[in-house]
Amino acid sequence: MEPIVIIDYGAGNLRSVQKAFEHLGHGAMVTDDPRTVGLAQAVVFPGQGASPPAMAALKAKGMDGAVREAIRASKPFFGVCLGLQLLMDWSDEGDTPCLGIVEGRVKRLPQGVKVPHIGWNRVHLTGAHPVFDGVPDDSHFYFVHSYYAEPADPSTVLGTTEYGLRFCSVAASGNLVATQFHPEKSGPVGLRLYDNFVRRLVYRETAPAR
Repeated sequence: MEPIVIIDYGAGNLRSVQKAFEHLGHGAMVTDDPRTVGLAQAVVFPGQGASPPAMAALKAKGMDGAVREAIRASKPFFGVCLGLQLLMDWSDEGDTPCLGIVEGRVKRLPQGVKVPHIGWNRVHLTGAHPVFDGVPDDSHFYFVHSYYAEPADPSTVLGTTEYGLRFCSVAASGNLVATQFHPEKSGPVGLRLYDNFVRRLVYRETAPAR
């Protein structure tokens, strides 16, 4: 059993996420088995695509309950792109009930900007977090999305990005951190997030003194 599992619910190229962890020397297995998620030390919840079919797939596989239980059990949890949005209560995309783990709503990017938002953009950090150790504020990350998450509690927002409006691009609460951008597509700075996630949250290593 690998300590880290990547949830497979048919929403995205999971191999690229797995390869990112392997490149860093961290074992991670892709699974669509809720029992395997229950045995893991940490969970990665990536995703691309639309909320309605993604939620349907999660429920069909029993993964909706596995995600909720992993977070209730305080396992280190990393959501990516659609994996951030599905944590909210509701998505305006297809009027879809989501997982309800983070109070909030998913909204479409505003008129006046090209949608989907594809490419590099800055992330402004509003606080400190172990996953962002050694990552400069206003670093560029790679985005591909048409919707964004809006948590009800502003203290949940760890990072913001400007694209037609200022939206939440990083959310964090307890054992959970989630990004609207794709770390695995964001070069060395993105890989640093995955490495920090494993070292700081899974193995509880302390950051080196500066």
